[in-house]
Amino acid sequence: MGTISLPTLNTVRRRAIAERILSSSGPADLFARPSGGERAVTVHVRMPGDALDAAEEMAALARSAGADIVGRFDHRRDTPDPRTFLGRGKVAELAEQVADLGVALVLIDQPLSAAQERNLEADLNCRVLDRTGLILDIFAQRAQTFEGRLQVELAQLKHVSSRLVRGWSHLERQKGGIGLRGPGEKQLEMDRRMISGRIKQIERRLVKVRRNREQGRKARRRRQLPVVSLVGYTNAGKTTLFNALTGSERHAEDRLFATLDTSWRRVDLAPGAAAVISDTVGFISRLPHDLVAAFRSTLEEVSEADLLLHVIDAGAQEREHQIEQVETVLDEIGAQNVPVLRVYNKVDTTALTAGPFYTDVGELEGVRISAQEPAAGLDDLLAAVAARLGPQRVRRLVSLAPEQGKLRSELFRLGSVINESYADNGTLELEVELPSHELERLHAREGLEREVVSRP
Repeated sequence: MGTISLPTLNTVRRRAIAERILSSSGPADLFARPSGGERAVTVHVRMPGDALDAAEEMAALARSAGADIVGRFDHRRDTPDPRTFLGRGKVAELAEQVADLGVALVLIDQPLSAAQERNLEADLNCRVLDRTGLILDIFAQRAQTFEGRLQVELAQLKHVSSRLVRGWSHLERQKGGIGLRGPGEKQLEMDRRMISGRIKQIERRLVKVRRNREQGRKARRRRQLPVVSLVGYTNAGKTTLFNALTGSERHAEDRLFATLDTSWRRVDLAPGAAAVISDTVGFISRLPHDLVAAFRSTLEEVSEADLLLHVIDAGAQEREHQIEQVETVLDEIGAQNVPVLRVYNKVDTTALTAGPFYTDVGELEGVRISAQEPAAGLDDLLAAVAARLGPQRVRRLVSLAPEQGKLRSELFRLGSVINESYADNGTLELEVELPSHELERLHAREGLEREVVSRP
């Protein structure tokens, strides 16, 4: 197992700012934080509304990051303590456990403020990391592509920038009153400026990457191939299913966030029917907002898909909670109108039988499968995908006014225009074929009247 560096700032780590911010160890350092290590104690603070298996999920996150868990501390609170989140008495108990076990790292399964994190480190005399910082570190370890590394670095810098306040405690601060005005937080201001500059630089690079993604989506639309995206809670088996359907050998293991970068492959659904399947990053409850924002260009692949395969761990204890969390993220990234087919994976670990299952009125509700060898239910899944994609593509005649050139460009970008002509009254007539959810999306975004685009 590798040693956790907290956080790992990828490329910027080699810069002077990262040396000051993350590699400090003396009393005059940025946070004067204790050095990290891989021996860790996980702290689960149960708050109202938390999932029952949140402690086990935190332990899985810690192992995924490379931590050696030697202890666990459980606590229940209705409201967080402003100073330490845990409260003075529980911090004293935790300090005894940390000293007895000789650990160098405490992982807390709740988001901490910068002040709470520093106060806990001072009281426990070891490195403290909250849930957000741990997930960021895992993403930093897993990102392989240029875009993925940029996205993770952007999220980390935004996270660190919120923790610079009161970090330079060894410098004199500006104070009110005659004779009390010091030189001010010049070093802090410099670091803020350097971080801000680096964030802007990464955002500019991501804009270029986003353009390349747009070109790739445009090329796939021109080939008239529907796009199917695999989504789901982390470690639900998306990559294993992707490999089973496409014959790929993408890295997959029983670990949270084992893969981050998106991949695409063509798959034959039925004779004469094919699609492009994409494997995306997994979701998790309380996913850091900085990560969602940084990975927005990647997650746009989900919102632009023709069909989502929501892969669900059929044997998970908190299966319904995980489903709810995935649906929440889908709403956040604007994919709520994309058709969804539920895929219950890992039925080999349950008493369920592989195959399709239906609602009380006879409609297909989902497919139960096992993506592991020997695979089961995959033929039923492909047939269900082909059936879902078939009727979802509709052909319409769209009448556009001269000032609606933006919508015309959008329809051509989607590769959905079959024929184009001008009517006698000067309007543009476009015969288009596109997924029904794309039609709904254009309704909402362009503010078109429904009758305009739904006329056969």
